[in-house]
Amino acid sequence: MNRPEDIKITVATVTYNAESMLEPTLHSVEEQTHRNVEHLIVDGNSSDNTLELVREYLERNGAEAERHEIILVSEPDEGLYDAMNKALQKATGHYIVYMNAGDTFHSADTLETVARFACRHASGEALPAVVYGQTDVVDEEGNYLHPRHLTAPARLTWRSFQRGMLVCHQAFYARTDLAQQCPYDRRYRFSADFDWCVRIMRKAARKKLPLVYTGTTVADFMDGGMTTKNHSLSLRERFRIMTRHYGWLPTVAWHGWFLMRRLLKRN
Repeated sequence: MNRPEDIKITVATVTYNAESMLEPTLHSVEEQTHRNVEHLIVDGNSSDNTLELVREYLERNGAEAERHEIILVSEPDEGLYDAMNKALQKATGHYIVYMNAGDTFHSADTLETVARFACRHASGEALPAVVYGQTDVVDEEGNYLHPRHLTAPARLTWRSFQRGMLVCHQAFYARTDLAQQCPYDRRYRFSADFDWCVRIMRKAARKKLPLVYTGTTVADFMDGGMTTKNHSLSLRERFRIMTRHYGWLPTVAWHGWFLMRRLLKRN
């Protein structure tokens, strides 16, 4: 895999009655300079104008326009992570990234950048397990608010997430073949994405595949998503996930140290 243009990237967008938030996401995919794109839109049988927006998008960018491949599935599902698993199993790209309604790429050449880094760090035909970058937080109009509080490290391992989800889900490009072996665990309602990322990185470590940092901002995340709105429940779930992957004592110790630092900063 020597040429970035040969890298196919699956962009998965999960929607349900998302007409008020979907258009920026569609336009963000539409303007990407990288052309080898599969856009999977998995809709939960929306009853608002979501599907009409998708059909207009299809007319602008489908096969006749010679832009990128768009696949729409609209049917009832059993929640967010069920729909995300559906997208995962249908994906045919070398990499998959989730950009749900309201999420956008940071710039028009984001996918081109990801493909270039994937090729640069490939070993023969073996592509890196993950390509990742930084995230900015934006408001509902797409205006920049601030960098994401947790910063993606230049060197990432599966143990890095002991300190929290250092890489935003929308900035985490997973090799599709590895990701399909790690479907989202639907026991978790709010933090299955955290668990998913850790399991993929653990699999990468076992296979000795690199996790590659782009050194750039690759995603704009809209403040106020499901995890943000259910912050307390999400943190409880994340604690359970961390104890599962890292052990109970290290997880408690890290949370104790984190709480102490916050108290010291306030004083």
